[in-house]
Amino acid sequence: MSLLDAHLANLTAALPPFRRCEPLLARWGAVLAGRLTDGGRLLVAGNGGSAAEAQHLTAELVGKLRDDRRPLSAIALHAETSALTAIGNDYGYEEVFARQVRAHGRPDDVLLLLSTSGGSGNLLTAARAGREAGLRCWAFTGPTPNPLAEACHEVLAVDSPDTQVVQELHLVSSHLLCEYVEQAMTDQPAPAAPAAGPVRAGVEVVLDGGAVRPVQA
Repeated sequence: MSLLDAHLANLTAALPPFRRCEPLLARWGAVLAGRLTDGGRLLVAGNGGSAAEAQHLTAELVGKLRDDRRPLSAIALHAETSALTAIGNDYGYEEVFARQVRAHGRPDDVLLLLSTSGGSGNLLTAARAGREAGLRCWAFTGPTPNPLAEACHEVLAVDSPDTQVVQELHLVSSHLLCEYVEQAMTDQPAPAAPAAGPVRAGVEVVLDGGAVRPVQA
């Protein structure tokens, strides 16, 4: 069997259980849309390839996935390189995400942590910090049980022993999560337009004595 055939076989084996994740992604998308359109934030973090996946997700939310819409607040914590290195230098690498969660997170914000192994120490510390701060803590992981899944409120676990397949389906999950966020946003009623104030024609000139003299434009 070639490398390609072996890889595709592993991916194919992981797809049937992955299909069961759709209701979870749909619910997460609706929750996230409500929180972000209400002024909340999504904080995301990962290590290595999972960091790239997390940053891909935030780019789609701050920018757009398909159609134009309002930008949404999503921060990839590992992309804050000066903060990351300063915290790592001063407090240790296990604190690089947790300290940022304490700084940026507010109650009912969402913290999404990505890990193929589910055992990264800095993500476990971030999950604990998020729960203490009142954030909703979600995770994308590989097979369960794993420590990160247990540390978060909810988990989307890809049932595959192949790290590459787990990362690839995390990317699919990110795209679907964005799709459900945008779908939920289109289902929300448009905000009422502000009441129009009085319209003034021309230009007003204030004289030294305080009198106002209208001048037609």
